[in-house]
Amino acid sequence: MSLFKPKNPTRHTRFSDFVRNASSAEKKRVYMAVLEKATAEQNVILMKARELEKSDQHRAHADSTKL
Repeated sequence: MSLFKPKNPTRHTRFSDFVRNASSAEKKRVYMAVLEKATAEQNVILMKARELEKSDQHRAHADSTKL
């Protein structure tokens, strides 16, 4: 009898196998690719937010000049 026996059997996934078995170089390559993609997606979101902010400011300015 083990005191540290898990309640549920461990489930293997491709991701968990990768984390356990991939070489350090392979993990670094994959992590860098993921970070680059995430950064690019975040930059797109920031650009869209800035465009919306500019259009809102322009619209607010145009509305204030009508008075």
